[in-house]
Amino acid sequence: MPSADVDPRIHLWRNLLGNNKKTWVLFEHGTCLILMQPESDLGKQAREIMSTDGPVRVGSAMGDFSARQPIDPFTGWIVTGHHPDMVNYIAPEDDRLNGEESGFIVGMLGRTNRDEDSKSLNIVHIEDNR
Repeated sequence: MPSADVDPRIHLWRNLLGNNKKTWVLFEHGTCLILMQPESDLGKQAREIMSTDGPVRVGSAMGDFSARQPIDPFTGWIVTGHHPDMVNYIAPEDDRLNGEESGFIVGMLGRTNRDEDSKSLNIVHIEDNR
């Protein structure tokens, strides 16, 4: 049973990623960065990637996004962008949806989360599965 003091997004990402052997970092606005080639300082590595590949640049590949629903039992959406290992999950109960569940709105929310994380660079969890 999950501990009450653990961020529920940690359990969500463990389940979404299949609790596998991947090393990943969760940022405060919900961006999950999978580190395919983990280095010695995971936090430093993740911040460097997020600061260079996370910012949204409209009109470039860094402004692109795609939203898709994950497989059952998840009911939200996975939002990806130009970086294949940088993803967001948007839950259907996200207040910012205002009842709108179009791929465009969901994608914009995920992209906004990524952009905010690229500015704050605040890490809430590191899952080291090396």
